[in-house]
Amino acid sequence: MFVSFPGSHDSFSFYIDEASPVGPEQPETVQNFVSVFGTVAKKLMRKWLATQTMNFNSQLEAGIRFFDLRISTKPRDPDNELFFAHGLFSATVREGLEQISSFLSAHAREVVFLDFNHFYGVQNLHHEKLVAMLKEVFGDKLCPVVFAQEVTLQYLWEKEYQVLVFYHHPMALEVPFLWPGQMMPSPWANTTDPEKLVQFLQASVTDRRRKGTFFVSQVVLTPKASTVMKGVASGLRETITERALPGMMQWIRSQRPGESGINIITADFVELGEFISAVITLNYHLDEDDDDDAT
Repeated sequence: MFVSFPGSHDSFSFYIDEASPVGPEQPETVQNFVSVFGTVAKKLMRKWLATQTMNFNSQLEAGIRFFDLRISTKPRDPDNELFFAHGLFSATVREGLEQISSFLSAHAREVVFLDFNHFYGVQNLHHEKLVAMLKEVFGDKLCPVVFAQEVTLQYLWEKEYQVLVFYHHPMALEVPFLWPGQMMPSPWANTTDPEKLVQFLQASVTDRRRKGTFFVSQVVLTPKASTVMKGVASGLRETITERALPGMMQWIRSQRPGESGINIITADFVELGEFISAVITLNYHLDEDDDDDAT
């Protein structure tokens, strides 16, 4: 829990189906917008909803080990299928989990963190279905809940655990391999201002010292409605992410891992700006800290 590793924000959004209905969590204004403008509206929405371009396997190959997952049912779906969703629907949950499991089967010493943090239109029967799916897909790779301080790579390798599932729902209290959501806090700055984001991130890292949990720093800017209107045809990447990237990378490179430092850092478009390698490289400072303690 003291190392730093990279994660992706809205990890599944590399695939958003423009032919799908609007997600049940969207406000009435968005629903009305789509009902009037149809496919054109959904194409514009996708430019702002898709925060990743690489699929799960490509993210894993590149070094991403934390996945931000949001689950939804589709309205009037007789199959009660579960989908990833962010405004519009993405792939089925099973497709995504199987892609991750295949990577883990080919890389026995790799570990991933799956953070199921939003559920839309999901009832108890759907939670039961998802738990059964996790068991079926990952089996003995699933790590049961222990104290966060006990989780080291050596512990996971010895037990042959490769998957930690964090579940932001009371169901987590009933299933041994579902880690409660409060063990993976992920504070959200909800700002379009890079300077305010950095201030928020720094304050959040300082606050982590009192929690004794895993911890996510979201290096993510959130557009306002006015931001979207100004750059409606350009999209999130060009309008916000790329412009803020130099400042965000500077903040990341200034961090240090450890008990009171950085743990997991998530971002949009994780292939940009050497984000992944910059987060992983922070771990070299752990050796430096050990040397300092020895002297």
